[in-house]
Amino acid sequence: MDKKLIQCLKSCPSVIKYHLSEQEINELAVYLRKHCISAHVKELVQMVEEVIGISPTLDWKEILETAAKKIVEFLHAAAASIRIFDPETGRLVAFGSYQYKETGRRQSIPIEKTVAGKVIRSGKSYLVPNIMLEPDYRNKDIVKELGLNSLMAVPINIPGFLENEPDIQGTIQIYYKEIDKEFDPLEVTNAELLSRRVSHVLAKKRILNLQKLNLQKEKIVEKIFVKLSHREGIKMKDVFSMMISELSGIMQIQSCSLFSITPDRRHVQIELEYPVGLGRHEIGHVFVIKEHAYLDALINGTEKHDDYEYERINSSYILIKDPLQSLLSSEGLKRFASEHNVNSVLLIPLKARNEINYFLVFYATDRRQYFTEQEIELLSFLGKEIMKALRIEKLDDVLHDFKNPTIAIAGFAKRAKRLLETEDIAKVKDTIAEYLDIVANETVRMQELAIYPNIEGRERVIDLTEFLKSRFRINEEAIREQKRTNIKLIKDELQTGLLINCSPFAFERVLDNLFNNATKAIPEEGGKLSIKSYRNGKMACFEIRNTGKIPEENIEQIRKGEVKGRGLNIIYQFIQAVQGNLEVFADDDSTIFRVMIPLYH
Repeated sequence: MDKKLIQCLKSCPSVIKYHLSEQEINELAVYLRKHCISAHVKELVQMVEEVIGISPTLDWKEILETAAKKIVEFLHAAAASIRIFDPETGRLVAFGSYQYKETGRRQSIPIEKTVAGKVIRSGKSYLVPNIMLEPDYRNKDIVKELGLNSLMAVPINIPGFLENEPDIQGTIQIYYKEIDKEFDPLEVTNAELLSRRVSHVLAKKRILNLQKLNLQKEKIVEKIFVKLSHREGIKMKDVFSMMISELSGIMQIQSCSLFSITPDRRHVQIELEYPVGLGRHEIGHVFVIKEHAYLDALINGTEKHDDYEYERINSSYILIKDPLQSLLSSEGLKRFASEHNVNSVLLIPLKARNEINYFLVFYATDRRQYFTEQEIELLSFLGKEIMKALRIEKLDDVLHDFKNPTIAIAGFAKRAKRLLETEDIAKVKDTIAEYLDIVANETVRMQELAIYPNIEGRERVIDLTEFLKSRFRINEEAIREQKRTNIKLIKDELQTGLLINCSPFAFERVLDNLFNNATKAIPEEGGKLSIKSYRNGKMACFEIRNTGKIPEENIEQIRKGEVKGRGLNIIYQFIQAVQGNLEVFADDDSTIFRVMIPLYH
């Protein structure tokens, strides 16, 4: 016979009151074991199996709501709610419930001076016989409306599986209608047991999600490596288009845009979009950050991190759950959401050295309220891969930029050396000094590009024509070194005083690439390469003309921004950044590239 059960019966007030004999107590114990305890254990085992049997393929909210319902039914309670502690905001987030609904803007509460907070800090269950008398229970108006009067809060723990990943802690709060309820210790033990089984299901859910996530990540990386193995190089645009098109079918993404932040940190500009043409604005469109609360919150951290009813704000992303209701939404965003049935908007910052220079914006059109945590993690991973591609692209751009200057430096150095060896130094001193100045300037420029790949972001006012002539001179020497003696170089009208505001390094890169492309396009039998500059209204313009007719399909691609080749990509990005314009056209035997840049006022 179970000694503990007999001892418990002997101390029971009812047994003492009726003066039961030792034999009667033993018979009562036998009855309880056979008919009551075994039935309860059987019922408990069945409930545990039901909880464990909850499918981990359901989303988090569905799992917790299903578990809350089963716990309420088994414990003959009235309602249950589940709160998870978010260490990012230091608050408790409503995550699932049964027969318990919250209203109001906030769906989260502070951890301090709350029943859930007590449970999380102690790791132990907490009993509230009368909610109205509990000083640390905040939502008294809600429970009063629902007719709930007592509460049992038990801890829930979801283990972390990754290195340095903490466990996720929370509480299951089980409500009863009885006032001044006396909680049976067995009842509390059962609730704690079921809570641990819920944790087991959530652990399986996390493992399943991690497996799916890793497979999707591997797929992304594999596609990038396949492209690299073909020796095509990799660009930010490649990764963006390739991956977004694949993920959009899985996540029901209406569209996605990649934005860059200008060096002055006051504007953002659309760099890429998917699908092309379905965005709110064209590529290159510029927004003022301060005019859009969601941009200001993402870039400048103007809003407090928290999980609100219509938006969630933290250091990793901003999720606008309902763009029509969110306080962060601008009028333009609300119109776009209404016209295109956008139900949620996700903004993911892309950081380098803890500074945001780019960010992604995703628009979801399915019927769910917002993106899941797994989807956000996958899209964040995609953002990191885009940043890697950007770094590779910038390195390739720098290497590409070295070609013409390197050839020219070698040419000027050899010419200076030849003059020193064959001429009277006094007579050619000025010429040698000119050559060496060019060598020194170009060497310093290349050194700075190598050490500071992002140096092209620094802007100042420059004379367009002076830079045009200087880079034409460098290209002339590169042509000479390549023994292209059948190319005739021509300087047409060159207007002075065409002041523009841009990065000198970036403009020099554009000119070098334009000259390089024009030179390569001239037929082997020879031809002409000419430049001109002039003012056209409020625009400073220059033209580069070369012998050799560009195919019409290539002209159409450039006009649409569908550029191929690293050089044209560099040129096109610069044109977008300065809000300029690029025109390409052909006459009988020549191709003309015309670039227009706003004049500085």
